[in-house]
Amino acid sequence: MAIITVDHLRKTYGARVAVEDVSFSVEEGEVFGIVGRNGAGKTTTVECVAGLRTPTAGTIDLDVGPDGGAGADLKEQVGVQLQECSLPDKIRVGEALSLYASFYRRPADWRALAADAGLDLRASFATLSGGQRQRLSVALALVGSPRVAILDELTTGLDPQARRETWELVTRIRDRGVTVLLVTHFMEEVERLCDRVAVISRGRVRAVDTPAGLVARAGGEQRLVFRTERPLTAEQVTGLRALPEVTSATVEGGDDAGEVTIAGTGDLLSAVTAVLPASLMRGLRMERTTLDDAFLALTDPSYGPSHAPSQEES
Repeated sequence: MAIITVDHLRKTYGARVAVEDVSFSVEEGEVFGIVGRNGAGKTTTVECVAGLRTPTAGTIDLDVGPDGGAGADLKEQVGVQLQECSLPDKIRVGEALSLYASFYRRPADWRALAADAGLDLRASFATLSGGQRQRLSVALALVGSPRVAILDELTTGLDPQARRETWELVTRIRDRGVTVLLVTHFMEEVERLCDRVAVISRGRVRAVDTPAGLVARAGGEQRLVFRTERPLTAEQVTGLRALPEVTSATVEGGDDAGEVTIAGTGDLLSAVTAVLPASLMRGLRMERTTLDDAFLALTDPSYGPSHAPSQEES
């Protein structure tokens, strides 16, 4: 069941168009990602969903309460973590959470939220690291016990350890039944957290799919590239090309010498090593389409097949 439905959203500022035409729906209990280049309209879109900005056109339906998510009910049922968290330097974590909890009729246990986020209640805001500030921002977004949490550029600027700690926090949020609308530009973050994702480019939705579905749209073909100690026999080349997983097999310089490139799908490596012993291969690397490739294919008109997929060497 959709808890958020955005239909032909448009937002302009005078002559400037921030969001041209955005439509998507978010199912209850999922982590839904929104990705796009800087200036694509991601933040404007989620600020409209959160009620922080008024759409120029289109509709946004939030099924979060008996009154359809209007007024005070919307503010209590939707928690928001914006791109930057700024609080007075001397305020302590416990004081900030207690203050925010007082704004709601049915607040969450803010001490438990702090513990779940790994925060010291006595620590002042000025002493918090970047990762701790982000986790505090998430805890503040959850203190009203919302059904929807909007997290905007959650891990920008964080080191890898802090990023992973924040990802674990988001996973625990989803496990508690909170629907998460996540704005990000990290494809690894999308793969790690998101059930589905909308790709926005120049104010329009280019695709909505699972991360794996987006990769498949971009062409899920794999390629094995390697050199051989000795020339392949005609029987070996014919055997490779006959494999159901193989779509093409070429040898640079002819069928009996040079670098071998095998393209295909499925468990390509296992299929190839059943015909050719692994000991025969040198400098083996696997090239495959990644979510980065899919993102670029959808948002960058200059990106095309000439761009090589990401590589893994062995």
